[in-house]
Amino acid sequence: MVSKVKRLLIGRPMKSNELDHEKLSKVKALAVLSSDALSSVAYGTEQILIVLVAAGFTAIWYSLPIALAVLGLLAILILSYRQTIFAYPQGGGAYIVAKSNLGVHTGLLAGGSLLVDYILTVAVSASAGTDAITSAFPSLHNHSVLIAVSVIVLLTIVNLRGVTESASFIAIPVYLFVVSIFVLIISGVFKYMTGGAHAHVPEIGSAVSNVSMFLLLKAFSSGCSALTGVEAVSNAIPNFKAPAEKNAAKTLMLMGLILGVMFTGITLLAYWYGIMPDEKATVVSQITESTFGRGGLYFFIQGITAVILFLAANTAYSAFPLLAFMFAKDKYLPHAFMVRGDRLGFSNGIIFLGVMSAVLVAAFHGNTEGLIPLYAVGVFIPFTLSQLGMMVQWYRTKPKGWQSKFAVNTVGMLTTLTITLIFIITKFSSVWMAFIFLPAVIIVFHRIHRHYMNIADQLRICPATDKPCIKGSTVVVPVAGVTRAVLHSISYAKSLTDNVVAVYVGFDEEEIHKMEQKWEEWNPGVRLIVLRSRYRSIIRPLVKFIDTVEWKTSSTDHITVLIPQFVTKHWWQAVLHNQTSLFIRSYLMNQKDIVIATVPFHLHK
Repeated sequence: MVSKVKRLLIGRPMKSNELDHEKLSKVKALAVLSSDALSSVAYGTEQILIVLVAAGFTAIWYSLPIALAVLGLLAILILSYRQTIFAYPQGGGAYIVAKSNLGVHTGLLAGGSLLVDYILTVAVSASAGTDAITSAFPSLHNHSVLIAVSVIVLLTIVNLRGVTESASFIAIPVYLFVVSIFVLIISGVFKYMTGGAHAHVPEIGSAVSNVSMFLLLKAFSSGCSALTGVEAVSNAIPNFKAPAEKNAAKTLMLMGLILGVMFTGITLLAYWYGIMPDEKATVVSQITESTFGRGGLYFFIQGITAVILFLAANTAYSAFPLLAFMFAKDKYLPHAFMVRGDRLGFSNGIIFLGVMSAVLVAAFHGNTEGLIPLYAVGVFIPFTLSQLGMMVQWYRTKPKGWQSKFAVNTVGMLTTLTITLIFIITKFSSVWMAFIFLPAVIIVFHRIHRHYMNIADQLRICPATDKPCIKGSTVVVPVAGVTRAVLHSISYAKSLTDNVVAVYVGFDEEEIHKMEQKWEEWNPGVRLIVLRSRYRSIIRPLVKFIDTVEWKTSSTDHITVLIPQFVTKHWWQAVLHNQTSLFIRSYLMNQKDIVIATVPFHLHK
């Protein structure tokens, strides 16, 4: 039944040689890897206005110069990451760049920040998409967490079906969103130019007495949340069809152009229409209503905006598993993240991302504003370290024309470093937990790496001196009675060696006497050792007996504990039994350096 459900949800297993068919064209890659960045126009302008409105309605004109500064930063980042794509075509983005040029610890900080950021990406996208739905249908506001978590589950299943299928699934709504926003911007500008918009808005340059540099910097840092997701293309270069780096660079440039135009248009319309932030209606919702009214087109744009905000999480679903694979390959994450699933995707990374983001949404009760500051800090730290790493790369290798490349990355590094510091200073109350969580994550990386190194040291052999040690064999078979499971196990034990002993642990004399009589009557040709347990424990006297056998024979024999176990036909039948054999096996595996084997006997009813 489980297998049938899995096949229904995920699809048929794919052969390893079908991996090339899972590579993305530029059209699909733009949809998958740009959905996060493109969707941020739905809340980027709103984040600026939320900060500015604290100084009064007159201050909203500052959204225009702030948006201009955000666009400048976008251009710097696009140029910088384009250079990163060609310098590191194997992908990995900030993690590989920082680790190669700034050292392992810095690489772990950059990569760890990105991994956390991708979890936040899914959580923010799901929360923001839910906000768009509840703006159109306020009655659903109390069910926002359930809606967000349900969408995360759906996206996780879609991505488990493979990169190509997930790309095909989201390409149409992503491009519909882009077209819808362009239609909204063109219609809104036309309405404003023809005098259809009559909002009273403050003139550009109007004096606002209580606007401080601190407030403007805070608004700018909030607006930079529109730039999250820009790095995803450089992280996922292996997902592109050949030539991968050229296709990735073209996709990145096109994404930057579309994002810049949409962000500019939404910010201008918000200013011209005098839009103010509202808890129950997003800025895009208010602009759409002002432009088209609350008719069919309004609900279509709100619906497609909600869909793209949900699908923005797909950027993380594409980039997180690849980055986790690189961490696992370097032994900083469990090797399970390197395993490809039935559909050739890194399934464990996809499932882990879905679970962690759903937990985060539930913990923050679907509050987008509570997640965005952490989200932005998580991406600007890798931005800064990536730029710094590229500066070191150009200065060390000095390829032809390296000075201009160095200059671009220097400007990018200084800008993103400034924004990171602004975020930390202006929103410390919202991001302080990052200073606890990120070091904790890096400590976990090091502990995992130390574990793998220790295992390698202990398992490593010297081919010249380390040879197999051939000994005899002593087999101990714990028995609970005279049954077919015991018969099956003793038959197998005697096929290995004649040195077999059965052990029975009894709690009272009557039980022991009955067992001895049955064994003598059966006479399987194996000696029965009876152990008396005054405290009703099976494991303790059994372990003492094994210790004695080990002490007497370990120099000449390998000690094997052969555990009989019957296996029920249906899973629910196992609940009716005490599973003593599993407890014995688990305890001995963790406590004794001996061979432990289970001989299953399958029941048919």
